[in-house]
Amino acid sequence: MNIGVFATLVAASLVLLLGEKLVGSVAFLRTYSIPAPVVGGLIVALIVLLVRVAFHVQVRFDAVLQTPLMLSFFATIGLNAHLSSLKSGGPVLIKFLAVVSGLLILQNVLGVLLTFALGVDPLYGLLGGSITMAGGHGTGTAWSKVFIEHHGLESATEVAIGCATFGLVAGGVMGGPVARLLMRKLSSNEMPQTKVLADETLAFEEPKAEQPTTPAAFIATLALISVCLAAGEIVYAWLSGTAFELPNFVCVLFIGVVLNNVLALMRVQLAQHAVALLGNVSLALFLGMALMTLDLWGLAALALPVLVILIAQTILMALYAVFVTFRMMGRDYDAVVLTTAHCGLGLGATPTAIANMQAVTNRFGHSHVAFLIVPMVGAFFIDIINAIVIKLFLLLPFFQ
Repeated sequence: MNIGVFATLVAASLVLLLGEKLVGSVAFLRTYSIPAPVVGGLIVALIVLLVRVAFHVQVRFDAVLQTPLMLSFFATIGLNAHLSSLKSGGPVLIKFLAVVSGLLILQNVLGVLLTFALGVDPLYGLLGGSITMAGGHGTGTAWSKVFIEHHGLESATEVAIGCATFGLVAGGVMGGPVARLLMRKLSSNEMPQTKVLADETLAFEEPKAEQPTTPAAFIATLALISVCLAAGEIVYAWLSGTAFELPNFVCVLFIGVVLNNVLALMRVQLAQHAVALLGNVSLALFLGMALMTLDLWGLAALALPVLVILIAQTILMALYAVFVTFRMMGRDYDAVVLTTAHCGLGLGATPTAIANMQAVTNRFGHSHVAFLIVPMVGAFFIDIINAIVIKLFLLLPFFQ
């Protein structure tokens, strides 16, 4: 049964409303700060799986809008990134980037070691490592083509998609419980301030807040996002096949950063409320659509060695978050929010990290520094470092 593009958009909207309703009414989901798109999307994915098992009917959603929504989200990250603000968060950014980079290396070490223990090709260790855990579906698909063409690993694409799907779910579910555990370690004077001034918040800090805007500001922001998407596509085409090749969403984000800061030098102020509105809408719809279209049937069909690697990666992420990320980032409330974001970055993707942070800060209070540095680290720096780490691992003798 094929669901058309507009019906899929309706379904994604209902998924978000369902998730919000359940999070608001179910104490368990609220207590553990599970993001609404994760709740609603997983319920729909489970229903689709049950329909397939019980009635042998495969439901296919037309997710043609999923990529534009994702790219629009990254465009708004760029349009919200002020280099002057990043300077103020520089030391924290560098420290968080170091923590994130350390996990990338450990994920690949763990994955490769487990392949030796399980007697399978060590390339599966990389596919079940930072390629898909930190890289998500886009990086996983790109590297799987390399593994097929240059290493003869025929099942690489299916494994990469399955691993990335597992990570997306695990990253979205883990963040809240980890945050709850760490909140218990904070003293009363380390708790966040109850409120900050509205004009001090960043675009993604208050997804449920009403954003005052005008039709002109909305249209201008939509035009800027469109410029980011169009120019990002051109940059992506230029870099494709070169040593500087980057995922398309990184190119879109880069254009957004350049555009935002050039306009700032020209003393042209963007309508940040409109950026926040469109960014949060794009993020919510993308996550809802991504989770409700998860192929749980294919995920269940992953071979046992790959599942063992993925379970081990989930345990590694939880331990690393609690004992490394939280401690290295200062053991305060900002560290809690950064840690829950790292759960999303380390297992899922940047949208998952943002959703994790929003779920925590919506309940406990703002974390300005987290929303300042996580979008840039997750959407730009992590992909560059991950590519370097992967290429260094492929230089090891047993991959030759």
